[in-house]
Amino acid sequence: MKASTSTTTIPPAAASTTASAGTTAPGRSSRIATHSHIKGLGLTQEGSVAGDAAGFVGQEAAREACGIVVELIKSRKFSGRALLLAGAPGTGKTALALALSHELGAKVPFCPMVGSEVYSVEVKKTEVLSDVFRRAIGLRIKETKVVYEGELTELTPTETENPLSGYGKTVSHVVVGLKTVKGTKQLRLDPSIYEAILKEKIVVGDVVYIEANTGAVKRVGRSDAYASSYDLESETYVPLPKGEVHKRKELVQDITLGDLDVANARPQGGQDIMSVMGSLVRTGRTEVTEKLRREVDRVVKGYVDQGIAEVVPGVVFIDEVHMLDIECFTFLNGLLESSMAPTVIFATNRGRCTVRGTEDIVSSHGVPADLLDRCLIVKTETYTREQIGKVVQLRVAVEHLQLGPGVLDKLAEEGERTYALQLLTPASILSQLAGRKQIELEDIGEMNELFLDAKTSARRMGKDGGGGFDGGR
Repeated sequence: MKASTSTTTIPPAAASTTASAGTTAPGRSSRIATHSHIKGLGLTQEGSVAGDAAGFVGQEAAREACGIVVELIKSRKFSGRALLLAGAPGTGKTALALALSHELGAKVPFCPMVGSEVYSVEVKKTEVLSDVFRRAIGLRIKETKVVYEGELTELTPTETENPLSGYGKTVSHVVVGLKTVKGTKQLRLDPSIYEAILKEKIVVGDVVYIEANTGAVKRVGRSDAYASSYDLESETYVPLPKGEVHKRKELVQDITLGDLDVANARPQGGQDIMSVMGSLVRTGRTEVTEKLRREVDRVVKGYVDQGIAEVVPGVVFIDEVHMLDIECFTFLNGLLESSMAPTVIFATNRGRCTVRGTEDIVSSHGVPADLLDRCLIVKTETYTREQIGKVVQLRVAVEHLQLGPGVLDKLAEEGERTYALQLLTPASILSQLAGRKQIELEDIGEMNELFLDAKTSARRMGKDGGGGFDGGR
């Protein structure tokens, strides 16, 4: 898709077309991550906390505050401001940010980063921040196209003598047969479309659609008439399309401004050996010029004015925001004032400290006062012993583990939620090696002998006058 007055392009590889739907084959179970149990804020329709719901335990006030922020974002009344999550380590700041993104929906871009990511020898600090902000601004393009859609019943290429040489033959055209519920149609197509069909590895029995204007070919899936009775299938089966073969179809593409920047900034180059070698030695990360961004914004604004596209502001989550310096904070003020600025969430575990990059500016949370004035600040509370036990129970269910008598109370006594959760998987490995199906108290005891929590480690390292590790002397 190209703009009529610009070379700005929308990369097809970056766009996710939601026009096709089918029955996918069973896949592998997803990887269990640190916050796999978080499914949302766990609020009622009135915005109050519904107990320990959606994988969240405790933090009632913080969850209700984030719920209000979600409503502000949905009503487009949170632009130019940011949310700051402040609390001790291990109190669920990252989990709150993820839950907030779940509440906004899967189609809303969520771009997390750590404050120290801006420091690079390849790219400027301001470029890193600009890039993550652009990737968090989604663009939903709705386009009505004239297509030929149906199950492929015939694929017959017609060959003729090659007029450019006396050897071999070339494809002059290809005959394609398509079938839908209402009937069939035979098409005589250009040889370039036949090459696209071969590239997509399309065979008879596949459901495809061909764009009438561009000749682009898309494989939707295998017709369910060819579905077998196997228990495991690697194929995606879709029903026979309804309606006529020749139809108008609305296609929806979800991309980001960052995708457009990269697609238009990357030089295509030639096919000669020097161009190929140049692409190999070129660094993988390049800066996008401000001029190109303005050109992309101009084209996007044209799409929005025509009703073709809709801007979907996403979420930028910057953890350990106190690691940014004064230059980054100044630049963030300008980014927040943009008309297409995404929702920005900061997180920090610092109290009152010196702003990085300065010697005499002391501010709350290590954030300058002018940026702090733009923030709604939400405090997270330290977890109680009972709440740690509930979190451990959630993780045990997610990781499909079993606990023996007294193990849950022992883990809750550890006092640190993160450390207690980290003991689960190693303890399960020990129990399996011992031939047990559940984690017992002796496994937790052995874990405490092998591993130390942060407080115990600091106490042991500093017991000899606070000098730290002495090299074993």
